Amino acid sequence: MLQESVDLLAEAEELHGFLRTLEEADWRRETTFMRWTPWDVVAHLHFFDLVSLSSVAGDNAFPAWRNDLVSRMAKGEPSSEMARRELGALSPGELLSRWRTTCRDMATQLGESHPDRRLRWFGPDMGVRMFTTARLMETWAHGQEIYDLKRVKRAPTDRIRHICVIGVKTFGWTFLNRGLTPPGAPPRVRLTAPSGEIWEWNETSESGRVEGDAVEFCQVVTQVRNVADTALDVEGDVAAQWMSIAQCFAGGPVDPPKPGQRTWT
Repeated sequence: MLQESVDLLAEAEELHGFLRTLEEADWRRETTFMRWTPWDVVAHLHFFDLVSLSSVAGDNAFPAWRNDLVSRMAKGEPSSEMARRELGALSPGELLSRWRTTCRDMATQLGESHPDRRLRWFGPDMGVRMFTTARLMETWAHGQEIYDLKRVKRAPTDRIRHICVIGVKTFGWTFLNRGLTPPGAPPRVRLTAPSGEIWEWNETSESGRVEGDAVEFCQVVTQVRNVADTALDVEGDVAAQWMSIAQCFAGGPVDPPKPGQRTWT
C-alpha cells in the first residue's frame, strides 16, 4: 500500500479518536474557521471523500459531481451548504461513523492503486500520491479547527512531511492562482520535524529562506495560522511574499487569517 495512504488512514483514525471525546453541545459550537461547527467540518470532509471516491471509481460518476458542484459554486453556494444539503439529516454520531467508513474505504482504494495512476479532479488530473496527500492535508488542516475550539494541543507526527511537500510544491501555484507572476525561484525551506529530523528543499536557492518548525510551516501553507503567529524565520522578499499568501489547497485564492485570529494560548 502507498505510504501516503497508510499515513492518511492513521491521520483519520487519530482525528476520529479525538472527535469521539466531544460532548453533544460541542458539535454545535462555532469554530474560528468561517463559523463552521465540528459537524460542518466532518460533513465537509465526508462530502469530499465521497466526491473523491467517485474519481477513484474511474467511471462517469465524477464528471457529474464536478459539473454540479462547479455550477453551484459559481452561483455562490459555499461548500458547507453543499455538504449540509446532502448530509443535514445525520446526527453527529451517524455522521462520524459514515465519515470514518468512507475515509477508510477511500484511503484503502487509493493505497492499492498503481503509483503512476492519475485521477480526475476539479483542476488538472492529479497523480494518485498527490491526490492522497491532498486528502491527508484536508483532514489534518480541518481537524485543527476542532482542536482549537477545544483548546487541545495535538501531538504532531512526522506524517506532516506530506503536507510540507505539497506546501513546497505549490509555491508557484500560490501566485498564479491569484493572477500574479511568481516573484522569483522557490526559496530554501529548512524545517525541523516533530521527530527532530531536518527536512530541506531547494537547498541551493538564492531567493531567501523559510526555516523553523515543520508544524508551523504546515499551519501557514494550509492557512490554519497567519505567519505572524508563528516563530518561522522568513528571510528575503520572495519568501516573505510567499508566506503572506501561501495556499496549498485547491480552489480560488483565499486570504490567510488575520494575525491573532486563529491562535490561542
